[in-house]
Amino acid sequence: MRFLIVRTDIRAAADVDIAAAWAGGVRLRDETTTPEPRRQIVHADDRDAALLLARALSTVGPVRAGRQRVKVLPLDAPARPHRPPGPGS
Repeated sequence: MRFLIVRTDIRAAADVDIAAAWAGGVRLRDETTTPEPRRQIVHADDRDAALLLARALSTVGPVRAGRQRVKVLPLDAPARPHRPPGPGS
């Protein structure tokens, strides 16, 4: 399975917006409609490589300071395990 490793800026949210979202039971941020600005994008062919790259990107100063974050996103659907036909099928 392929993975995308992304380093993004964290959008600041005002306390009033957080309180309103919490009280209304809605999401404060929706990555599907307004994703965080991307700073760096890297591809990996397997999970171990993706985690290794994510760990390396996590050492960057802005990530350590809490101004950016690292995300590991799968690009392919996970493979389903093959099940042999059972009795009576």
